[in-house]
Amino acid sequence: MPKVNVYLPDSLADAVRDAQLPVSAICQAALERAVRDVTSVRAAAEAPGADDPGVGLFGRFTPRARGALALAEDAARAVAHKGVNTEHLLLGVIDEGENLALRVLGLLDVEAADVRAEVIASMPKTGGRGGDNLPFTPLAKKALELTANEAHSLGHNYVGCEHLLLGLLATEEGLASQVLRRMGLELRTTRRAVLTALAGVVHARTPVTPPASEGAFEQILRRLDAIERRLGD
Repeated sequence: MPKVNVYLPDSLADAVRDAQLPVSAICQAALERAVRDVTSVRAAAEAPGADDPGVGLFGRFTPRARGALALAEDAARAVAHKGVNTEHLLLGVIDEGENLALRVLGLLDVEAADVRAEVIASMPKTGGRGGDNLPFTPLAKKALELTANEAHSLGHNYVGCEHLLLGLLATEEGLASQVLRRMGLELRTTRRAVLTALAGVVHARTPVTPPASEGAFEQILRRLDAIERRLGD
């Protein structure tokens, strides 16, 4: 059986030993889940009718994320592009209008309207209007795979617009990533902003005392530090 080495931060390794956890079984289960997630998104992006975000293996996407995918196709069609690319996905997230990714941009002092204008100005210009059932481009498929990776790495069992923002940013050769980076975003700080935004949503919905809230946020930051060390970013 092939062997895969897993390197852990010292503090986590000590905690695993103290808890006497079955590392091999846990890692195998986590890897199986990650492979299923990414494979599902890849299959969904390549399947017939993949342009319809309400069907098939996009079931783990939130309603807002599925809405963003539909708006992305609209954006590509409006400029007669032959496929849905990363810039169209970013426009879909922005045009959806009420998702956590937009709150993340606000936390990073970036105006969604400015991002949208920069994307429009940077897109290839064509005339007319595109057809129906536009496919995802290879770069868009890669961004969707990285989106699933980001959701899994953060321990989330759903895929939201905030994960889509991270996936687009991680697809460095895509126009969406280039625009976001020109606007001052980078992957590490954006991940932190996602968790900060999520912590704010949880805090708003769950009354807690200030010390408990601070403790929860510190736990989130420690978790993110471990994730970033594992991802090497």
